[in-house]
Amino acid sequence: MKRIYGLAVLCLMHSAAFAQSNGAPASDLSYTYGELRFVDYDNNGGDGFRVAGSWDLGNSWIILGGLTSADFNNNVDATIFDIGAGYVWNYRPDWDLIATGSFVRADFDTPGGSSDENGFALSGGVRGLIAPQFEIRASVNHVDVNDSDTFLEFAGDYYFTNQFSAGLSLEFAGDSDLFSVGARYYFR
Repeated sequence: MKRIYGLAVLCLMHSAAFAQSNGAPASDLSYTYGELRFVDYDNNGGDGFRVAGSWDLGNSWIILGGLTSADFNNNVDATIFDIGAGYVWNYRPDWDLIATGSFVRADFDTPGGSSDENGFALSGGVRGLIAPQFEIRASVNHVDVNDSDTFLEFAGDYYFTNQFSAGLSLEFAGDSDLFSVGARYYFR
């Protein structure tokens, strides 16, 4: 899996260098948004909510953050906070390559006590419009908090208006798979 992740990052870097040099016009995709998602962890019997957002700083840089609260069947509660930054490369009109890095803090409450862990998350992916109102995203994500895990994410959103979209996300990991449904509001 580490070899696949390394190859994906190398491909992303190579594509990003090409995107910088080909002079592609700016994308219509916005990186200034807030979102609310319902999250379901399939094999751990947990679910919860995620509030997240991103802000476009200009010159292709973004900041992002989120808060996830989940309850699991075995009386475990998890609260995960993440904050980070990223860079967006406009690859083609309406297609962007994205790389992000984040600080992650996870708090777990169990019947036997609580624990707090700090770590990091790295992500590389693509985001684009396959139709004027339909966006897809795919990324390779690595999270290292206590244990590390690498997973793939596939998502799609339908734009009801220029500022409001809703959609689904699937994440496939070694330890757990995740399904989420949610909505985004873009501050354009």
